Amino acid sequence: MLHINKLYEISQRMKLLFILVSIAIILISTLFTNRLTKSLGAEERKKVEIWAEATRQLIQSNDQTNISFSLNIIEANTTIPVLIVDDKDNVMQSRNFIEPVKNIDAFYKKELARLKLKNLPIELRLDDNTIQYIYYDDSLFLKQLYYFPYVQFGVIIVFLLVAFFAFSGTKKAEQNQVWVGLSKETAHQLGTPISSLLAWVDLLKSRHEEDKLIGEMAKDVNRLRIIAERFSKIGSKPDLDLVSLNETLFNAVNYMTNRSSQKVTIQCHFPSDEPVFVKLNVPLFEWVIENLCKNAIDAMDGVGRIDIQVQQKNEELFIDIKDTGKGIDRRKFNVVFTPGFTTKKRGWGLGLSLAKRIIEEYHGGKIFVKQSDLNIGTVFRIVLKLNTKKKWYKFLSNSN
Repeated sequence: MLHINKLYEISQRMKLLFILVSIAIILISTLFTNRLTKSLGAEERKKVEIWAEATRQLIQSNDQTNISFSLNIIEANTTIPVLIVDDKDNVMQSRNFIEPVKNIDAFYKKELARLKLKNLPIELRLDDNTIQYIYYDDSLFLKQLYYFPYVQFGVIIVFLLVAFFAFSGTKKAEQNQVWVGLSKETAHQLGTPISSLLAWVDLLKSRHEEDKLIGEMAKDVNRLRIIAERFSKIGSKPDLDLVSLNETLFNAVNYMTNRSSQKVTIQCHFPSDEPVFVKLNVPLFEWVIENLCKNAIDAMDGVGRIDIQVQQKNEELFIDIKDTGKGIDRRKFNVVFTPGFTTKKRGWGLGLSLAKRIIEEYHGGKIFVKQSDLNIGTVFRIVLKLNTKKKWYKFLSNSN
């Protein structure tokens, strides 16, 4: 069976291919439109040259000349702005300009300077001593066509963004339904055998009270019950209780310490001896910490150190989980939380995805890769909001 990480890589390549094809379509369309614009620009210059010749004939006409044809050509120009100036840049005639009410001379002076940079002038020779020049602008149609590739580019980009987010949202919703259904079905299937095991453990305790192994067995069965409870809560809004963060972290750390190599050290660091109280769903939050620690242990190959640093700034709580493992490539900081992404030979790549959902959707916090250096280590940061009314309390119960 194809590994799920391979499926993730294929999905990423398909997205990249889709983007590249879209860019190619935009570039081809832009090049074609620019080529069409240049062709139409050349046609418009020919029209202005014909218009210039008709103007010259009209100026040089006499009482015997039929000027109707020249007038028809001149009047037919209703779209191309033109200026006729003498050799001293005095405006002799204008057409298709919207004149302002005031400062007309300044307006045409500014327009003439602009048109000199726009197109080469057309020489209008009236006689051996009189030469005038025609400067012209692109027609409104040509201007619209010139800007069309940019408008088209914007429309395509908007379409791609809408399609991408719609597709991503639909895909994410489908994935969530699959994960939720799988989680609840797992919890349901585990419920009956766990209840049976608990009953058998109680029976063994009553018959062999002094056997310590039965006590350890009871802890593991109870652990299965907690895991099933965690899975049953996926997909529904869990209740949050105001609890000691110190005690919650210690419980999660003790569980991982007892089930990991003695070559792995896990320590918690708090800003003071007084505990921090925050609203949590303890089973789910402990699962997040355990999952991060387990990933860290795997990244360290069972040898190294994990430090959990707690800091408080204003009304926010920062929990940094730092390891001395292999590190994460900076380009993968965001995709590590994507369902299906994993660097392990075994695994479904769901741990960090579920951790992100638990922290962000259930606890209203944030989780992200704060820092990572290859072959040095990684720091995951969890950000939670503190209770504004009750920030610090005395430690009310003994922590392990």
